[in-house]
Amino acid sequence: MSALLDVKREFPILAQSARGKPLVYLDSAATTQKPRAVLEALRRYYEEDNANVHRAVHLLSERATKAYEGAREKVAAFLNAPSIREIVFTRGTTEAINLVAHTFGRTRVGAGDEVLVTHLEHHSNIVPWQMLCQSKGAALKVVPVLDNGELDLAVLDRLLGPKTKLLALGHVSNALGTINPVRDIVAKAKAKGIPVLIDGAQAVPHLKVDVQALGCDFYAFSGHKLYGPTGIGALWAKAEHLDAMPPWQGGGDMIASVRFEETLYNVPPAKFEAGTPDISGAVGLGAAIDWLTALGLDRVEAHEKALLEKGTALLSAVPGLTLVGTARHKAGVLSFTMEGIHPHDIGTVLDRQGIAIRTGHHCAQPLMERFGVAATARASLGVYNTEADLEVLAKGLTKVREMFA
Repeated sequence: MSALLDVKREFPILAQSARGKPLVYLDSAATTQKPRAVLEALRRYYEEDNANVHRAVHLLSERATKAYEGAREKVAAFLNAPSIREIVFTRGTTEAINLVAHTFGRTRVGAGDEVLVTHLEHHSNIVPWQMLCQSKGAALKVVPVLDNGELDLAVLDRLLGPKTKLLALGHVSNALGTINPVRDIVAKAKAKGIPVLIDGAQAVPHLKVDVQALGCDFYAFSGHKLYGPTGIGALWAKAEHLDAMPPWQGGGDMIASVRFEETLYNVPPAKFEAGTPDISGAVGLGAAIDWLTALGLDRVEAHEKALLEKGTALLSAVPGLTLVGTARHKAGVLSFTMEGIHPHDIGTVLDRQGIAIRTGHHCAQPLMERFGVAATARASLGVYNTEADLEVLAKGLTKVREMFA
């Protein structure tokens, strides 16, 4: 793990104090901080290349277009996508899922059909399918979760049936850190001809992702979870689906020609990128991918696994603390409750000590209900975290316990 100890120095924001204490940032599942390489890429774009893309012949537009499409190439390589034309830039995972629901979903799901999700999902991978099912007279089915935070795969097998028109599930749970066996799950679905969408927002910062090896149909992620800017993300979709899917939003760049009598649409991915895109966001995302790839995802995974083991041991030793979600395979998420203390009070006391965690339902209210809690406190790890951060957290939680004793 020591090989990554100097990484924190690459994040300027982490050098500051919070409430008069050294900042300990443990909220990366909500959003990651940005390395200097990303900040410099954004500054350089706006200082040197800023222009609109695709629509001009002047030099700045050529540079901006090259940078924007270059970022698409980086995303394709990062996911091992077969083609760059299968990468659609979006505002993030939420918009990517909504895009699929409003296009692929609306043309595939009808009355009496079923869409299958899991009890682990973030609201953004529940509500769009719920809205689709309500509008189509279809049913939303849910794969339950076991007490340790793993999916009940036996029930999944029973729910995958002839009425199932789509399976949508998260690669990694944002609330519990559970790493789902997505490759095996996709294989089960594909054996029955069921397309699969994977919410990869919490996976891409921690794990190598290969969409061809996974065998899924759609994969979505957000840049801000990946050490990149907010407001940018991507959808990978098989070319055959993008070709068949109708456009979602109308405007510039998604057209081939416009007449009052008829509009002809552009080919993918332009068909799904109406209007001026987040060019700087794409540039920043490309820089984040370059930075993380150079660091090495194998090293990142090993570093965070060691931190998770350390953090689990430290928090398990805190009197009255209960970890929520103890799956055998987890990413760097430590969700917990403390007997007699509201999670918001935990977060407030820790904040006074310079420790930033997340408290609440984590946009996973059905999952909180499943575990019989209204909220949890959540410490989530990034590549910049260290064992020292976790030791500070454990000491902070001891102080929380003392305050409410």
